[in-house]
Amino acid sequence: MTILGRTAQNLFWLSRYIERAENMARLLEVGYRMSLTARREGGPSEHLVSMMQAAEVDEAFNAKYEVADIASVAQFMLFDEDNFSSVRSCLKAARTNARSVRTALTLDMWESLNAAWLEFAQMRPRDVTGPRLQEALQWVKQVSHQFRGALMGTILRDEGYAFATMGGYLERADNTARILDMKYYVLLPRANLVGGDVDIQQWTLILRAASAHRSYRHVYHDRYKAWNIADYLILRSEMPRSLAFCFSNINRTLDMLTEVHGARSDAHMAADEARAMLEGNSMEKIFAYGLHEFLTEFIARNNRVTDALSESYNFY
Repeated sequence: MTILGRTAQNLFWLSRYIERAENMARLLEVGYRMSLTARREGGPSEHLVSMMQAAEVDEAFNAKYEVADIASVAQFMLFDEDNFSSVRSCLKAARTNARSVRTALTLDMWESLNAAWLEFAQMRPRDVTGPRLQEALQWVKQVSHQFRGALMGTILRDEGYAFATMGGYLERADNTARILDMKYYVLLPRANLVGGDVDIQQWTLILRAASAHRSYRHVYHDRYKAWNIADYLILRSEMPRSLAFCFSNINRTLDMLTEVHGARSDAHMAADEARAMLEGNSMEKIFAYGLHEFLTEFIARNNRVTDALSESYNFY
């Protein structure tokens, strides 16, 4: 028996919102770290604005705030309910979706999510400054890890699992592409900085945002290089936040749905198109095409997978 479209939708978006909360914390962390290292290449606000441009929330921020300083950006990215991608908005939406499908969740999944929301509700924005901002961002990542551990360790490998995991992987692929695309927004006005110390420093911070700065050295045994870093986060299927890893798991999970429903759907075809951008590709081709152009096209194809899932499996 297949699950209802609304249940599939709620499980999909529950997992996606938890992943998005983590990803917003990762983006804010890299924007914050870049702003602390800003010198002649641009002031702190420029890096924070670049981060919001990558997340596509800069227009909403500009409509409400006058200055892009660390305090206002942290407030907007963490606590502002007018920002539908803020950590508060994501945790609230995840909990709302979870309550709608409470019987489809395991006790561990519900308790990890509910505890996260209750703890976050106790945070006061004025206290999350300086070192405490870093602590808050780390807490958001840990909450996401705890929920994901509960999901992977306790839920049945059925349709519910398929929709929940796909939501997470689609959101993660989107975010990894956006973190990489921050390089475009930061360095675009100053081509003379490409390849310099500032360039390498920013690439290193992007690796840190993806929790990949240590594992990178195990794979490449070399200093941080833009070419290798982009390769690691796009094409290396063993790296768990890479685009290739995400779509390997998305396609595998879609195959589970094929077994249940007896046929491939439009979602499979949309995922195949996104994965085709990765399989057999190389950094030589991607950089020749343009990294920003490649990432923009990938994000669009990634979004089409979500649209196709909604249509194929009767999301409301």
